[in-house]
Amino acid sequence: MALYLTKFSYTPEAWARLISHGEDRRKAAQTYIEAVGGKLNGFWYAFGCHDGYIVWEAPDNVAMTAVAIAITAGGAVKDYETTVLVTVDDTLEALKKAAQVKYKPPGTA
Repeated sequence: MALYLTKFSYTPEAWARLISHGEDRRKAAQTYIEAVGGKLNGFWYAFGCHDGYIVWEAPDNVAMTAVAIAITAGGAVKDYETTVLVTVDDTLEALKKAAQVKYKPPGTA
């Protein structure tokens, strides 16, 4: 399964609801990813540009996209960004394949 890193920020209204009715949102995130055959690997809140970070596994990009659409459609997040994480082994394999790509910058054809 592929690994994904999601950065998100709640809306002020979502924070207000969490203040009034605190809940462990890891459980919700776990439910969402398991619905598409994935796994929650970690959930953290943070200071800075984003309110939280999630690392999870999903069977493919379509499954991860489905989770992203469902979460953002709910209206509780104002920023939501997911990055596909690439293993070191996959990167090493990509480096070997990159040698086969004969890229030419624009204007150097």
